[in-house]
Amino acid sequence: MRSTVLPAIALAALLPAGCAVAPKAAEPQAAELGTIVYETAPCYGLCPVYRVTVAADGAGIFTGMQYTAINGDRKFVVTPEQFAAFAKTLAPYRPKGSRTIMPGQPDCKDMATDMPSVDIQWKAGEATDKLSFYYGCAMDKGQAMAEALRTAPEALPIANFIGKR
Repeated sequence: MRSTVLPAIALAALLPAGCAVAPKAAEPQAAELGTIVYETAPCYGLCPVYRVTVAADGAGIFTGMQYTAINGDRKFVVTPEQFAAFAKTLAPYRPKGSRTIMPGQPDCKDMATDMPSVDIQWKAGEATDKLSFYYGCAMDKGQAMAEALRTAPEALPIANFIGKR
């Protein structure tokens, strides 16, 4: 043991200070979530079709497209708590990159027809994560996910823009 330790110590003593191994850089932190875009798609019925974009700084815009109380754009403001509640409800379903749960995809084996869908984008700096979800795919294991995605907008002050469901 002595013969291996002493040469290693001697070699270290001979290395100039500039050759020391630099400490490992800290892992980059994930960029703060900046914006969430939540957009519903039509169904074969009277499902409200709208897009809501809400930023962590409190700025929001609702765009009613079909079967909503407000058609067109309407600006609104959210509190940090409202934004956090909206983001928290959606967080368990945020993919890394992109995920599609639609008919014909592996995550949608059994499905009901004539249901709406939702597209959600989480934007943080230059990165965007996206989930596309068809509610008809939630016939067995996806009920909790479907309910969370459907009710997430209740955290935002947009109920009067959507109207009665």
